[in-house]
Amino acid sequence: MRSALFGLLAVVLAGCYGVPTPRQTVDADRTPEQAAEDWATVLQTHVDERGRTDFVGLSRAPAALERYVAYIAAVSPENRPELFPSEADALAYYINAYNALAMYNVIRQDFPYSLGSVQLVNFFVTPHFQVGGRSINLLDLEREVIIKGFGDPRIHFAVNCMVRDCPILPQEPFEAATLDAVLDREARRFATEDRSVRVNPEARTVELNEIYAFYEDEFVATAGSVVAYVNRYRDDPLPEDYDVDYRSYDWRVNYQPGTEP
Repeated sequence: MRSALFGLLAVVLAGCYGVPTPRQTVDADRTPEQAAEDWATVLQTHVDERGRTDFVGLSRAPAALERYVAYIAAVSPENRPELFPSEADALAYYINAYNALAMYNVIRQDFPYSLGSVQLVNFFVTPHFQVGGRSINLLDLEREVIIKGFGDPRIHFAVNCMVRDCPILPQEPFEAATLDAVLDREARRFATEDRSVRVNPEARTVELNEIYAFYEDEFVATAGSVVAYVNRYRDDPLPEDYDVDYRSYDWRVNYQPGTEP
């Protein structure tokens, strides 16, 4: 379950501001796959194999990202359902949209060092984006549209808020045709990374990335326990009788080494 801080802030926050949509010519009849070619260019050019982004370099050549953000602003499964004939089409769109808007937001906010503490509000709650003509912040896009709308816990290993403890950002867009296999791949990758899952046999503990705590209710509802859910994606199962500890989330922005502003 996401920290109660998010829920409280979302309710009590008095104002919000919109992030300007890039001034780009948008062909609203382009298929999502055609539009995602710009997103593919961004990922292949500015994201490395470990999912780290050269945000400063991207800010100097932003055209492809701005075209994709402009497309997101104009087109979504809500206002153009004919472009998204299956649930996989819609989910792939929303995952790509969230990731692109989070990346865009890092640049718009002048390259923050971390998204933790009060910056959680500044990044996830206060700025609103256009998504298919609807004004929405990143918190609600993730929580209300993607998580509630699709109900697949593997989503948590695909959406990426651009910080170090997020799942690795792939170097290619999510696509409807391969979505199920790729979500499995990303859930498995996250569950087998040492930074996300560590076992201490002497202390009889399992230390997990805090993502598993943020959404604990979903993992328990799906598999009976968080450890049982993690074990779905491991060849070497975690001991289910060990105590579980959650490592504090690393909210530092995931810059490529040597590209920090």
